Amino acid sequence: MELLLFLILFPVLAGAILLLLKGDRFQGMGVKLAALVTGLASLYLLVSTFGKGTILYGYEAHSINDLILVCEIVVTLFLLYMGLKYRSRLVIALLLIRIVMVGYFEMTWAKTMESTHALFVDQFSVIMALIIGIIGGLICLYSVGYMRDYHAEHKNVPDRRNIFFFLMFLFLGGMFGVVFSNNLLWLMFFWEITTLCSFLLIGYSKTEEATKNAFTALWMNLLGGIAFIAALIWLSVVTNGTGSVDLDQVLTSGKAIVLVPAVLIGFAGLTKAAQLPFSGWLVGAMVAPTPVSALLHSSTMVKAGVYIIVRFSPVFNGTLSGMMIALVGAVTFLLASAIAISQSNAKKVLAYSTIANLGLIVACAGIGTAEAVWAAILLIIFHAVAKSLLFLGTGTIEHRIGNKDIEEMGGLIERMPKVTALMLIGMAGMFIAPFGMLISKWAALRAFIDAPLGLFFVIILAFGSALTVFFWTKWIGKIISVTHRKKNIEHTIPGTQWVALSIIGALTILICFLFPVISATVIVPFVTGIYGAATFLSADNLLIMILMLALVLLMPISLVYFRGKGRHTGAYLSGIPEAPDETYMGSAGTTREIALRNYYLADWFGERKVLAYARPIAMILITAMFAGILLPGVIL
Repeated sequence: MELLLFLILFPVLAGAILLLLKGDRFQGMGVKLAALVTGLASLYLLVSTFGKGTILYGYEAHSINDLILVCEIVVTLFLLYMGLKYRSRLVIALLLIRIVMVGYFEMTWAKTMESTHALFVDQFSVIMALIIGIIGGLICLYSVGYMRDYHAEHKNVPDRRNIFFFLMFLFLGGMFGVVFSNNLLWLMFFWEITTLCSFLLIGYSKTEEATKNAFTALWMNLLGGIAFIAALIWLSVVTNGTGSVDLDQVLTSGKAIVLVPAVLIGFAGLTKAAQLPFSGWLVGAMVAPTPVSALLHSSTMVKAGVYIIVRFSPVFNGTLSGMMIALVGAVTFLLASAIAISQSNAKKVLAYSTIANLGLIVACAGIGTAEAVWAAILLIIFHAVAKSLLFLGTGTIEHRIGNKDIEEMGGLIERMPKVTALMLIGMAGMFIAPFGMLISKWAALRAFIDAPLGLFFVIILAFGSALTVFFWTKWIGKIISVTHRKKNIEHTIPGTQWVALSIIGALTILICFLFPVISATVIVPFVTGIYGAATFLSADNLLIMILMLALVLLMPISLVYFRGKGRHTGAYLSGIPEAPDETYMGSAGTTREIALRNYYLADWFGERKVLAYARPIAMILITAMFAGILLPGVIL
């Protein structure tokens, strides 16, 4: 138990110390040390709990509950102050509703609802802890050099790096609290901490756009927070205050009791995971500095959303509400992938790709079978690693070339060959056989075949994956294209960024090799403990996967090794002479520049056009999800 408390409290303490430190040197040393300790502690958790299954920790929770209530009041009052300051009526209204609901719960049921084991750890929470501690810690390490360059380029933004680092580590502490809390009251508090941190980090620059997007994230996640407290109130009322708020007890209390709170908490998960129609807050979060985007997308915030939905997967299995959650995820996967095609802004491509892949995880969790949960956890692991690499790589590119437009990344293989190779590894991890996401999609495909409406889910997976191939291939083609000899600028990248990028790149490859071991020793025991059965890959499939992986890795490795040995030739222009500056003589004697540009098909897949019908569809499905509560006996 001491280790769990350490993982929750140490990042908070480290962040508080960083809040007091001034100057690049001391802040950098503090972040490096805190990130190292957090990562090592999460690895020690794996070693110390390996093979032990679920471990529940009893704790005298009343005094802690009082402290958490005080902290929750402080957070709520702060958010209410920010809502009043910026005149956000919606945020004020939602906060007032939540205050009334929390007040009612505390005065009527909070003291009577039983909590026997406040903290717990199992294989799934260990996986999440590794993602939070290692990936989150590396993102914090990366941010040392990034934020120095950020403020050098954005002199109009007040330098508040001490607050930035404090919030980053508070975020990690809040996420550890989410995945280790068995007491739903504690889980709800840490859930709100992640909402607070995302709100402040998205609005870090304090520009008008950043502030607007931060409040969008706040009100959308406050909706989920209201659903969360509603779930606790329902549990209290239906058990007349004699029930338990321990997650392990709630999950085994029978669908007649747990289905309603499961759906309410599932709705909170949908908002946190930025599923349609709540995708707007995550896209808006791209205005924040790149480490914030990476943290939100890979190891915190959105992962909290899918984590809680996966936790309640056994409850959703076979229910109408669960099927509606799965459909929300499937529709999000398909339509967010379509929108990504129309985006030339690299961070927006990553944002919609994240939303899409989270949709696939939600679809698996909503179906709730053993195979589907197995696939969902695989997707969480591979997505966290590959997407963090892509976000950090994109941030590095943006700072070096001064642009995040994909069309400005032509010839990147010449200017930044090592970063390009790492980007290729990250993109391969998202869609090329047999990297992790494709393995996970294969697992999802197997799960969908046996599910109700299985053919519909398979079709969505097939078309969504085809769209995924389209937008990743466009990006890959751009960064490996050779235009004319350009100066290598990689020497300007700070050392902390290289360390983070290199380790995450290595992890992307390593996890692909080790995923059979990860599955057999961690994921399968977790799934088996819940369902009594799990999914395994045959030895032949594993051998084929390893051979394919070795072949795929030849591409990025060869690009690094042979980058200086090729012969540079001009573009073929059907016999028209090309000038050394890559121009040619066009019609009527005009001089034209040689340019290659991708298709973005905005008329078909434009953001506004797709969202115009995507949001109503998702709202109908969510309405049906709540309607499913009234039909608990419907088994699909």
